[in-house]
Amino acid sequence: MTTADHAFPVQLLLPGQAAAHAGPCDLTGMYVMHHAFRRDLSRFAVAMRRTPVVEVATWRALAARWDRFARELHEHHTKEDEGIWPLLLDRVGPEDHGVLAAMEAEHAAIDPLLACVEEGLRRLANGTPEGTDSVRSDLADAVGELADRLDAHLSHEEADAIRIIQEQVTAEEWAHLEATVLRGRPTLRQMLFLLPWVTDELPSEAHDRLFAGAPAPVRWMHAIGRRGYRTLDRRAFVHA
Repeated sequence: MTTADHAFPVQLLLPGQAAAHAGPCDLTGMYVMHHAFRRDLSRFAVAMRRTPVVEVATWRALAARWDRFARELHEHHTKEDEGIWPLLLDRVGPEDHGVLAAMEAEHAAIDPLLACVEEGLRRLANGTPEGTDSVRSDLADAVGELADRLDAHLSHEEADAIRIIQEQVTAEEWAHLEATVLRGRPTLRQMLFLLPWVTDELPSEAHDRLFAGAPAPVRWMHAIGRRGYRTLDRRAFVHA
């Protein structure tokens, strides 16, 4: 990986990203996840407004695709709440305590919107005839609100919380966190979705950096998973 004169890793700056603070920790994994969340919600926002209510099969595909997105987002936030923010709280002063407390509060405010979208998708995927136009309108509004709120949260994290990470965490500590807390224990099914999902529309520089030094099994899972990922996306986002 190339490094700047101060010997810190060169950080990614992806579309929509608010900041890329210099520091010892390579935040590539964090930034590509944020990119995927923003990209997905942009697609969902369009799909919710354009998909005809009578296309039950498409709504079922959207519901299945939403489940995958929501799971990745929930796990990402849970890992931060349990493994990153508590570690930093023991190291910072009162001003930065407020930033870290806001991270957890913002996560909690996002959860009800995720549940609201899931319920609306369930109704449309089941072909519920009563008030379907109203359900779709409410669903589109909920996705729009979620997109705005999540983007604001991610921008806050990129601008302020990641600054704290770069100030308080060493490169070795971050590598350990990524290998333990942030990696978790994904199933094979999760990996076959996660790898093509996180690289979708990712700039080539970021893609190459993400897979630099990746073991052969990771590259195989990425290649094998792309077909299923693309098939589901075509079915879900046909009107997006």
